[in-house]
Amino acid sequence: MSQSTYSASHEQYDYVDPDDFPDGAGFSDDEEDIGEDDFFNSSLLSNVAVKLRDKVPRETHVKGSIPFEGAFTGKDIVSTIQSIIQRDIPDIASDGRRTALAIARSLHAQLFFNEVEWEFRELTDGVEDLYRFMDDMLGASGSGGGNPFLEDGEREELPNGIITPLTRCYVSTCGENDLPCYAWSCPRRVGAHANVPSAFGRAWANGIDPAILATVGRSEINRQTIIHKTILQEAKYLKDLDLIDTLFVKPLRRTQPPIIPLPELDAFIDTVFGNILDLRETNKRILEKLYVRQREQGPFIEYIGDIFLTAATEFRVVYPKYVGNLVRAGQRVQEELDGNARFRAFHDECLTVPEARGLSLPQLITRPSEHLQKYPVLLEAIRNETAEGNHDAEYLIEASEAIKKLSTMAQLRAFQVNMLRGGAAGDKEWHMLVANDVREALPKAEVKRQQAIFELIKSEMAYVRDLEAFQMLFIRPLRAARLPLADPTERGVDDFLRDIFHNYQEILEHQRRLLNAFFEIQSEEYPCVDSIVAPIMDAALNWGDAYMEYTTHYPIAEYRIDEANAMPEFRTVVQEAQRNPEANKLDIKSFINRPVSRILRYVLLLKRILGETPKTHPDQASIPEVVEMLEKLSSALNYAIEAPKKKVQMWKYHHNLVWKPGEEMNLDLLDDTRQLLHTGRLLRQPESGFELGGWSELFVLLFDNYLVMTKAKEKDGVIKYHVNRRPIPLELLTLLSFNEAPIQRSTSLLSNLRGGRSTNAAAAAAYAPMEQGPADHRLVFPCSVYHSARVGGHYLIFAESDQARAEWKDKLEEAINIRKVVLENNKAFEVNTISKDTFVIPMQMATSPQTWNDSAFTGKVTCSIPLRAANGRDLVAVGCAEGVWIGLRNDAASLRRVLHLKNVTQCAMLEDFGIFLVLADKYLFAYHIEALVPTGPAGSAPPREPQRLNKNRDVQFFSVGTLNDRTLIIYMKKKGLDSVFRVLEPVTEKIAEKSKTSNFSRTIFGSQKSEWFREYKEFFLPSEAYDLIFLKVKVAILCAKGFEIMDLLLSRFNSVTIPQRDDPRHAAIAKRSESRRPMGMFRSAENEFLLCYDEFGLYVDRHGDATPRQVGVIEWEGTAERVAFHPPYVVIFDSRFIEIRHIANGKLVQIIQGSDIHCTWDGRGYLSRSNTSIYPNTPGPSGWDENSGAIDARIHAVMKADNGPSVHRNTISQHVFELAPTQLLYAPPPSASHQSQNPTSANYFQTGTAISPRPSSVGTGWSR
Repeated sequence: MSQSTYSASHEQYDYVDPDDFPDGAGFSDDEEDIGEDDFFNSSLLSNVAVKLRDKVPRETHVKGSIPFEGAFTGKDIVSTIQSIIQRDIPDIASDGRRTALAIARSLHAQLFFNEVEWEFRELTDGVEDLYRFMDDMLGASGSGGGNPFLEDGEREELPNGIITPLTRCYVSTCGENDLPCYAWSCPRRVGAHANVPSAFGRAWANGIDPAILATVGRSEINRQTIIHKTILQEAKYLKDLDLIDTLFVKPLRRTQPPIIPLPELDAFIDTVFGNILDLRETNKRILEKLYVRQREQGPFIEYIGDIFLTAATEFRVVYPKYVGNLVRAGQRVQEELDGNARFRAFHDECLTVPEARGLSLPQLITRPSEHLQKYPVLLEAIRNETAEGNHDAEYLIEASEAIKKLSTMAQLRAFQVNMLRGGAAGDKEWHMLVANDVREALPKAEVKRQQAIFELIKSEMAYVRDLEAFQMLFIRPLRAARLPLADPTERGVDDFLRDIFHNYQEILEHQRRLLNAFFEIQSEEYPCVDSIVAPIMDAALNWGDAYMEYTTHYPIAEYRIDEANAMPEFRTVVQEAQRNPEANKLDIKSFINRPVSRILRYVLLLKRILGETPKTHPDQASIPEVVEMLEKLSSALNYAIEAPKKKVQMWKYHHNLVWKPGEEMNLDLLDDTRQLLHTGRLLRQPESGFELGGWSELFVLLFDNYLVMTKAKEKDGVIKYHVNRRPIPLELLTLLSFNEAPIQRSTSLLSNLRGGRSTNAAAAAAYAPMEQGPADHRLVFPCSVYHSARVGGHYLIFAESDQARAEWKDKLEEAINIRKVVLENNKAFEVNTISKDTFVIPMQMATSPQTWNDSAFTGKVTCSIPLRAANGRDLVAVGCAEGVWIGLRNDAASLRRVLHLKNVTQCAMLEDFGIFLVLADKYLFAYHIEALVPTGPAGSAPPREPQRLNKNRDVQFFSVGTLNDRTLIIYMKKKGLDSVFRVLEPVTEKIAEKSKTSNFSRTIFGSQKSEWFREYKEFFLPSEAYDLIFLKVKVAILCAKGFEIMDLLLSRFNSVTIPQRDDPRHAAIAKRSESRRPMGMFRSAENEFLLCYDEFGLYVDRHGDATPRQVGVIEWEGTAERVAFHPPYVVIFDSRFIEIRHIANGKLVQIIQGSDIHCTWDGRGYLSRSNTSIYPNTPGPSGWDENSGAIDARIHAVMKADNGPSVHRNTISQHVFELAPTQLLYAPPPSASHQSQNPTSANYFQTGTAISPRPSSVGTGWSR
């Protein structure tokens, strides 16, 4: 900008009287709030001059070997002015530095400062000229009063003028949103920046006195001309670097809407322009040094090589990185030009700018590479014209050689950045990056060693590139694919991707650090790398945990991929990724396998380097150490991966097991502790025939909890295992015979199938020759096992060799023993003995319920109940065919017969009323507990008279519980095909009355009506009833029709039968349930129930419909004679064993084996108001868990004692016991008030308060 840009005008300052202003206007009482900057106007040249004089840095500079104190350069002036006016420069201005340069030239023209040697050259933004203020110059020369300065050294007049680019616009709204207004001449729109002509735009010789030129030789003139040309080219090159920044980088960042999408903008700029700003700063420093050298030694520059030698050191840091990235930068620009119309239009517009000289962006970004190649040519030309004896020649030679090496370094850097992606800088070998003369000078052994090191680095580059490709090839496309996952939310997608790729990012960070360390060593030591052991050692010390986590998860990732291949969207993404050039035709499994095999790959590569390393090299000691460390890590990874492999194998078996409709079972294969102990092929001959082709092949799976026989069928590369027989729990598996003689496949097996043992003489004879002669492949070896369950029995299967049979025997025995140990340490219930020899029956009548006259016999135990005496003692009552025994709970010897009744079948206790109920010989009796177990002093009170609650001998069963806070006793009697129910309610006042007579016989046989109970209601059911269960507001009647839900509080006894049979989808199970006997009904979840039949369990919802579970029906192993519930376990009683299952999923958790087993107390029958709220009566939102039940035993049972005949001859003892939980199943709440006292009748499946398991100081258990 010329000086005419500013309008010259004298500034006049008039005195302003404060009285001319109204109060408070124009002046502030707080003078401290007014600063110097408040009066500064950057558009006034005089204001800028004052600021410049105060702020410009003044130092002692040298020019022409003469020091000048208080001097400053043109660059100092421009930088200071720029800092002064920076806040007032509009953002629309292209360059504030140009404005500052124009202001500096205006001040220079008005002689505010001048060149130290009084040369009137145009001021430039450089360091080649020195300036001083006029007052300093005249003061230093000792001028007298004729100078234009006052005595204090301050000018009478300051430079004046208006800086139009910094003036405010006349439009009042201008500047809103930092944008120009509508006015064409708005300073924010019009730039006042003229192109700054270079001070060196003319030839060097034109500025030199001809007389001086005549005194030097032609060679020196040529030398100085080349130096001058070098400086000019450096300035032009720097201007092009500035142009890239101002024409492309800044507009791309500022333009709205963005030309390149914001998520991609930073990556685009980094890829295309790289570290070009670092290049610009480096070359600026070099140009400044050249200007200073020109100023200090001009017009004849004696030394210049030292500047370029220093520059070569700086170039080594920045140029290889930039030039190495050029290939990728050019590709990225072309991609954007081809695919982004807005960017293409922006690029074409930039070409029209005069400063661009028609150069495109791909041409401009190659300027550093071209300029770097010119340095050796120019330096060689200067050296050729340098006179002998000038030490600058040595510097020039060294600088030229150093810069030449940068080209090789740039080639290496291009190879590193390209990461083996092909192209000119792509997949290269070591010899391609080394000059021939260097390579030929090396020994052959060293060449091989360098090639081995280079191969390791290349393999690391390929490995890191593959890890980086995870994101582009798979992760981003899978996120965008909208996979039909079970959880399609972002969180679900994250979990899915984490299952496949897991912690690959952590491994990638380790590998990037290692690769960067390799690159750094390559750059510093190239072409001959001394050692790469140190970074590998460092990496090996740090990446162990990351690789351990990834490797142990790898089998799971493979399994998830196999699962996901069923989704078309997933397959599409994987197939498109495989076609991508970055994938090298590898599939997704090959990619995720890369980290698994990488450690051993290091071992192989390092051993190759070791083989080419000289014996005296330090790597001979360090490489074996690293190899040993890596081999240990590899061994640890191989060991650790076995467990997840087995886990995934379990998942695959779980997924690939194919069940017959309605026979699905929960084998608990997804449990983390589950193990597969053995698999193999066995043969079975079908019962329908004995021809050779009739033999069927079984694939048998031996888990640590089940033996599963399947038929393997392969389809589409996937093996499915069709379950052939019901899986056998190992607790119910018995090995019969594994040493029978082999038979031929065509031999009849009738005798074996009938008797379980082979007596065929021909088969026995056939066994002998097998040991002496060649093996007959038609021979098979019998294996006999027994499944002691409802649908079990004897299995005869055949192994194809004696060795296979022996192996199966060993594995089965091992599995059974392991299962015993595991169950012993993980039992849900312990068997606690109540009595083992008190109750005996005749041996020959062990299965008969009849009574005997012999007082030694007690008859079969039929029922039991815990109770509590008035003095707080814990007691137990046991009912038998010959009466009722009561004793201390933990003292079997204290049991005494207190009631001599025949055929006792049921008993119950109403603790709040002190009433003990007994059903004997179909009569229901009520006894006061004090009459049976006196607690007061002898003779303190007459015994209370018992009462009979029914008239005729017709009671089949009874049940006690509470409905709407009323204690009720309901007993059932048969009337034809109907079941008649009578509901009784205790009368507290009558029970508390003292006895009027002690005539027991009259009470039992003469009284027609009980005084202790009044009749509440009576209803009937046109079906045979088996049991009645109290729910929260209703009752459930177990009858031949199923489960009848009835509301007793309504005047009309409406009922609903479940399960619902209207849904055709559940027709099969509905039909089956009609023919099976209902045994119990328990809540399995907040809105779900388990209906228990004698052969199976069925999950239904609150409306009685079968729930859509994968396994909605649970088949019992035995035939249930009775079912009890101790949250969270359902206990099924078969006469041979007790099976205990988790109610949430039907998983079999324990089997207790015995003989002649019967349940004597199922948790119901003990009622106490004070103890009904200790434990929750419904499961939580997530259902029951192992910590959801009572801590006390609430189930009693009896079995034949396992210690042989009792002390009485020809008798059998009965073992009465309780099932006690092995851990604290539920912590009691702080108080019972926390429980809801307002049961709702919203649905008829709300399990309510019913029976307390036993009297205890800590309360009683779960309520239905």
